[in-house]
Amino acid sequence: MTVASPVSRDACIARDATDPIGAFRDRFVIPDGVIYLDGNSLGPMPRAAANTLRRTIEQEWGHDLIRSWNSAGWFEMPLRLGDRIGALIGAAPGQTVVCDTTSINLYKAVHAAMALRPARDVVIAEAASFPTDLYIIEGAMKSAGRPMQRRLVGADGPTVEVLLDERVAVVVLSQVDYRTGALLDVAAVTEQIHKAGALVVWDLCHSASVIEIEFDRHAIDFAVGCTYKYLNGGPGSPAFISVATAHHGAATHPLSGWWGHAAPFAFDRDFRPDAGIKRFLCGTPPIISLRGVDAALDALAGVEVAALREKSLSLTELFMARITALRPGLDIVTPREGSLRGSQVSLAFEHGYSVVQAMIERGVIGDFRAPDIMRFGFAPLYLRFRDVWDAAEILAGCIRDEVWRDPRYSQRLAVT
Repeated sequence: MTVASPVSRDACIARDATDPIGAFRDRFVIPDGVIYLDGNSLGPMPRAAANTLRRTIEQEWGHDLIRSWNSAGWFEMPLRLGDRIGALIGAAPGQTVVCDTTSINLYKAVHAAMALRPARDVVIAEAASFPTDLYIIEGAMKSAGRPMQRRLVGADGPTVEVLLDERVAVVVLSQVDYRTGALLDVAAVTEQIHKAGALVVWDLCHSASVIEIEFDRHAIDFAVGCTYKYLNGGPGSPAFISVATAHHGAATHPLSGWWGHAAPFAFDRDFRPDAGIKRFLCGTPPIISLRGVDAALDALAGVEVAALREKSLSLTELFMARITALRPGLDIVTPREGSLRGSQVSLAFEHGYSVVQAMIERGVIGDFRAPDIMRFGFAPLYLRFRDVWDAAEILAGCIRDEVWRDPRYSQRLAVT
């Protein structure tokens, strides 16, 4: 349950002073004068990351060289980090590995799920999915070895339940809509899917570490997610994949690289998959990037996801309340009810791109998603209540000043 929103900036400062997780902000590098509301796209650098990476480069790689695969624990890093992330999403050890990208891991998961339901020929996804999910699903369907059809929630039917039948093999869903921040009920939806005899793949990119997830309790089959958003692992840091233990013996995927082999250094001619989650590894892991994830998980140590979720709801509620007070006509597309939203607030505005660019110039970093969505992420680990208050004031000021009339704010950058 969230506490009532502060009614003044002084009240926000007072609440920051008593915030039980407020001290975690010091674990991150936040530039002076910056209010960072883009942690749902790229988290800031953990303060300890630079030393961790320096040690990895200078000592482990520079001095110890190839010996570090053994002496520095490089070989086991995908599994060790996987278990650390697994703990954040409610997955018991041995079900999660950190490896590859979200796209590659989604391909593995969808292909494995289709193979586990060989008599079924339909994949359900969301029309509003992050595009790469749809592209990857399309590619996996083409490689299924049998004709497959796709049904889209929001295009072919209004809900997953309406589209489910005995032909559905797998359903791929994002727990949080990347545009609107709307949150799906993982427990209820997973149960619906299982009752229809299908499997589920959850995309946790916008929820891992800020929303409580119960992978084991809700019998989730597969989950994928990135580590560079709310997990703060660094730009392009490796993703993760979780696979329920019940599927380890039969799940297969086409990216059968040597790291997924039962004995990679036996150098067998034929592929023999590992008996557990390691079968979902592919090629040699990127050790330096994995060390970034290691440092990021250290920065999360000592805080419960439940506490992060509670603060997240308070931050987003405060932002929406202030925007409504300052600009009552502005279209907030994120659900107002806490149980229905993730850790972001999105607003639809015709001149949204220009407003976001002007806000960045004024020290508030958010982002924009076409065609008209201003998107702001609220990472509770380092964001303060006073930041939220000030960000709302700056946003309202940019609209009041009609910043879109200045041509320099309308010049589209490659990354929005």
